[in-house]
Amino acid sequence: MSKILCIGEALIDLICTDKGTTLQHGNHFLKKAGGAPTNVAAAIAALGGNVSLAAKVGNDPFGLHLKEVLQSFGVNCSHVLTSNDAFTTFAFVSLMENGERDFYFNRGADAQLSVSDIQQLHFNDYSIVHFGSATGFLPGPLQTAYTYALDAAIAAGCFISFDPNYRSLLFGKQQEVFIEKSWHYLRKCNFFKVSDEEAMLLTNTQNVDAAATLLLEQTQAVFAVTLGKDGTLLGMHGTTHTIPSIKIQPVDTTGAGDAFGGAVLYQLSQLHGSQIQDLSITQWQHIVSNANKAGARTCEYLGAMEAFKHLHNSILQ
Repeated sequence: MSKILCIGEALIDLICTDKGTTLQHGNHFLKKAGGAPTNVAAAIAALGGNVSLAAKVGNDPFGLHLKEVLQSFGVNCSHVLTSNDAFTTFAFVSLMENGERDFYFNRGADAQLSVSDIQQLHFNDYSIVHFGSATGFLPGPLQTAYTYALDAAIAAGCFISFDPNYRSLLFGKQQEVFIEKSWHYLRKCNFFKVSDEEAMLLTNTQNVDAAATLLLEQTQAVFAVTLGKDGTLLGMHGTTHTIPSIKIQPVDTTGAGDAFGGAVLYQLSQLHGSQIQDLSITQWQHIVSNANKAGARTCEYLGAMEAFKHLHNSILQ
């Protein structure tokens, strides 16, 4: 089994449980471990994979909680560093009556993961390295460390996975910065996963087919465009294939994309390095079909980490 490394933010989601209210007027909040690469690492570990997370949290109860949750799944947290100078990052979210999300991001220790921290990693120990942190493109040490890590992982011959994880509430008017930085990774990775909305944003197109055509022309990677209940569009070797998902009764879609990504990487980790690069279209279709199941099953539970407790190898048969 190959080792996987996920790099990026580990944070606490504080979800307002007062329905239809703004954060200003909300009184009750539910604490959940989160951060996209953190979720992916937890999903991989829940499936039985050998995965480590490189991130930074505060020296506070919330940072301790994050490590505790990850370790309960079996994630190697030896590279989840603790900062004495910054608090653990928080994301406050409330779903308002009009369906919009009221969002406030209180950024702390995750931004402080630095190049010197990344230099302590031995990339030759890993076969797969996953970059899936939207905050990696925000100003701060993490942005520089992220770029350094990409170059180091490529130099070590690692299989590079990328998920841009666009969050409009994070980037606001800096959308072009996000797009520019994302393309740097799209062109250098071996596999990337985007949502249908992200695919159209990154390609400046009006539909998924047009976006996929441009992605096939401009990248060399195998890619997956997730389509929600309609499944996933797989792109490789100049062609696209739509792989259907399974029918479910959704409860909460949080973490579905991360479960999908984690399931893809878990399956790849079961192969030797040379096998990963030489997978056929049929093999990739099988991998994506299993990942669709993982993403769908995650939607049947409230909260990503709770859902991941129910991911097991039976969905990958």
